[in-house]
Amino acid sequence: MTTDPARHYIGGDWIGDGPLAQSVNPATLAPLGQYHSGSADLTDAAAATARAAFFNTDWAHAPRLRSQALLEIADRLEAAKNEIADLVVAENGKIRSEALGETMAAISETRYYAGLARDIRGSMQEITPGSLSLFHREAAGVAGIIVPWNAPVTLLMRSLAPALAAGCTAVIKPAHQTPLVHARIMQAIAEASSLPKGVVNSVNENGIEVGRAMTASPDIDVISFTGSSRTGQAIMAAAAPTLKRVGLELGGKAPAVIFADADLDHAVHELTHGALAMAGQICVAAARFLVHEAVVADFESRITAAFKAVRVGPGDRPDSQMGSLIDMDNRARIERLIEQAGDEGEIILRGAPLSDAAFLTPTLFRIDDIASPLVQEELFGPIVSIETFADEQEAVAKANATAYGLAASVFTADHHRALRMARAIRAGTVWINAHLRLFAEAETGGYGKSGLGRLHGPEGLYDFLETKHIYSEPGRIGGTV
Repeated sequence: MTTDPARHYIGGDWIGDGPLAQSVNPATLAPLGQYHSGSADLTDAAAATARAAFFNTDWAHAPRLRSQALLEIADRLEAAKNEIADLVVAENGKIRSEALGETMAAISETRYYAGLARDIRGSMQEITPGSLSLFHREAAGVAGIIVPWNAPVTLLMRSLAPALAAGCTAVIKPAHQTPLVHARIMQAIAEASSLPKGVVNSVNENGIEVGRAMTASPDIDVISFTGSSRTGQAIMAAAAPTLKRVGLELGGKAPAVIFADADLDHAVHELTHGALAMAGQICVAAARFLVHEAVVADFESRITAAFKAVRVGPGDRPDSQMGSLIDMDNRARIERLIEQAGDEGEIILRGAPLSDAAFLTPTLFRIDDIASPLVQEELFGPIVSIETFADEQEAVAKANATAYGLAASVFTADHHRALRMARAIRAGTVWINAHLRLFAEAETGGYGKSGLGRLHGPEGLYDFLETKHIYSEPGRIGGTV
């Protein structure tokens, strides 16, 4: 698909250093192109460049410039939206409607934060008569942004856009599975004429060398990471020696709670998409179906038929409704989990490979043991458990039975019950009679092992801002008015 290897971007220059590695299409296992692997030295150079841009340009103090640059980035992304979506299909394996939707969401996110860049306000308080305490919101410094492979467009811009809006400069590390997508996004960013050189820099990964260098660098003040809880824990530990601020959007085990009075046809429609979007490789996917025992047989019949009907195939085929997994290692991992589900529970619908590539059809299984790793751990694929409950109290207990708390959904015709459940479930997002609704304006983030901080919305700026207290007393400052 491409002939030029994906390069690093530092200080406004494209850098072709480092050994070449291959990017592969997971739907065909065919090579797509090459990318230059990064290094600790390149990472340190990028961080030093970003730090120099933070202190030696007006970027941190020029909200209108930041807004204009973000609008230009959004325009360049929109002009390339079809090319970017095609690359996402080829390199990530998802279907094209998902790839284009992701690209458009990133554009929306960028424009949203272009507006917020001009509305960062502090406050003032008179603590004692005549004294003034000014509380100034200012950029935290250099942001290190570590991007996962499952949504390489949206999940980059939902961290980068608020970082830039806040006045930070940035060093980005893309996932090694999606370097070509990332290179095309960086091209769009580089084309923003209002963006000063050195404000945005990017270094491709090489194993874990680049990520490790970012977390250790004294030139990076904030790490924004989206990915697994295990990696988030490692980043938090590695950032401790330099006392970096960390924003972590981590794993999930989202329960969908279906009450006896729910509209089952609607619930099945929502949860088929909510569980199988991006082949289940999204942290807010519906991963556990908690069903009232009075309707579990009916729900199982309907959801099994819906999962069976999902057409799994290449993302560039118009009739495909679910694409491939990211690679063969993950297909093998899910196949092992299916065997484990058969041993510990009861398979209702068994997923199967469709070809020699990374395709796997959906799996449903019953399980009663809440302590099982199949219930407790994020499985991150098209495999969903079905559990039962007898009453609202048990539904809450089971929904809160894991260490994760990223998202959940509740299906019921009782509005008061829906709100009670939404308050009782320990999750950063609770959807009512819906699942998988994400917006630039609405914060998302988790409780427990699902992370720290929030992304999207006005709170998405907080990880990238510091509050400075400036105090003055009457009569202590000379001059006349």
